Amino acid sequence: MSFAIAAKTAGRPEVLHEIDLPTELPGSGEVLLRHTAIGVNFIDTYFRSGLYPWPVESDLVLGSEAAGVIVSLGDGVTDFTVGQRVAYTIPNGAYVRERVIAARHLVALPDGVSDEVAAAAMLKGLTAHYLLHRSYGAKTGDTVLFHAAAGGVGLIAGQWLAAKGVRAIGTAGGPEKCALARAHGYVHVIDYLAADFVEQVQEFTGGAGVDAVYDSIGKDTLAGSLSCLKTFGTLVNFGQSSGPALDFKLSDLAAGSFSVTRPVLFHFTADAEYLAAASTELFDMIANGALKINVNQRYLLSEAAKAHRALEGRKTTGSTVLIP
Repeated sequence: MSFAIAAKTAGRPEVLHEIDLPTELPGSGEVLLRHTAIGVNFIDTYFRSGLYPWPVESDLVLGSEAAGVIVSLGDGVTDFTVGQRVAYTIPNGAYVRERVIAARHLVALPDGVSDEVAAAAMLKGLTAHYLLHRSYGAKTGDTVLFHAAAGGVGLIAGQWLAAKGVRAIGTAGGPEKCALARAHGYVHVIDYLAADFVEQVQEFTGGAGVDAVYDSIGKDTLAGSLSCLKTFGTLVNFGQSSGPALDFKLSDLAAGSFSVTRPVLFHFTADAEYLAAASTELFDMIANGALKINVNQRYLLSEAAKAHRALEGRKTTGSTVLIP
């Protein structure tokens, strides 16, 4: 018997509760995985609250990234072995002690990457990868703006942008978060609680604006993000932690012949070649020290509601993991 944390219905963190699950046997192409660490992300809160549509009527098991150890193999699985450390990122189902999962979603963990780091890095690290390499391919000499710079994705992105020779401007709330972002590759960090980020970006760029804005905030920032772009700049919207920007119009892009994209991680990771290549690059960057993954909050799996409150209350920095 295993246990999971599920949302009874869509709602606030109080809807999360513990449920028992029977231990399954892996079928063809599947493995039984025992989790050792589970990542917590804003996408979990989007599903829990009902902002994203549910694939089930009730008791939705949340969680989109985890690491663990393979317990048993189903028929036809030849790329992995029992006892091997692996990690994955797929929509939902990770807030559980054990689960059966298709082997095609798994990536092997190298010795230089711990289970907690992997659980904290799969979704956020691969998100940073597709943002900076596929959504807008930031290159040496570019100047970009990255919102929520002290968050899990933001801290990874800042380091990766610095490694690519990109001048990165970040936004964060409060002096401590701003200092954390500066320590992770951002040349300038704007405290959005104390200053107007649009005015600050114009000041930092001499009125030229930025080549791209990476925006996971949504409603509260999207209009300002467009105002920060130089002509032909690109807006990459990859989240909506403040809610959806319902007043956005396609004609808004005409102000500077802007481009806009709304990418989704799981569309990228569905490509096995991309998943393998991007994961290898991510783990190499972690192992050689170019990327430092900050696991700054740890909770028991049974404390998932507490973790959600902290995340939504913007009381976290870096990454949060649940320990089964």
